[in-house]
Amino acid sequence: MAKVCTICKKGSLIAWRIKKLRGKYNPTAKVKRKPNLQWVTVPIDVKNKKFKPFAGKRILACAKCIKGLSKEKSKV
Repeated sequence: MAKVCTICKKGSLIAWRIKKLRGKYNPTAKVKRKPNLQWVTVPIDVKNKKFKPFAGKRILACAKCIKGLSKEKSKV
């Protein structure tokens, strides 16, 4: 199973950690940053077209998409 958000396709990133030592930047280790993915069940009566294809399904979604889904629920 890939660690990717099913709604917005957000995946992991590789970033450098850079420290400044005696006036020069010293690249240290690479860091892999992963999205905050959580299992969520999308309600059947969702109105937003972004979430429509996943209505009634249990999906892995990032925290930002879950926040948008909860705003969708509160509007109803």
